[in-house]
Amino acid sequence: MHTRFPQISNLSDLRTYVNETLCDRYELQTDAFEMTERILRRAGRPCGVYFCLHGPRAVKFTAIWETDHNRILFYDSTGERFLKTQLSDAPSLERAAA
Repeated sequence: MHTRFPQISNLSDLRTYVNETLCDRYELQTDAFEMTERILRRAGRPCGVYFCLHGPRAVKFTAIWETDHNRILFYDSTGERFLKTQLSDAPSLERAAA
């Protein structure tokens, strides 16, 4: 498993990074498949974002940005983690969760 350290300063850049990383990994055309997201909450407060790329033949690839450690964890279609990305700056999740 590899670790990367990109500069991401807003949620739009985060979405783009997740989409491009998943598409590159599985040799998919970027933005050709729908990507959904859901804000994760702990005790009523936002604590991360779950991303799901809905690929060909109903295959799903996922990533979770967890704010406690400010990292993105990427998973393949079987649920095995293949990449961990440590972010140096955290986008604001509070505004998106409102």
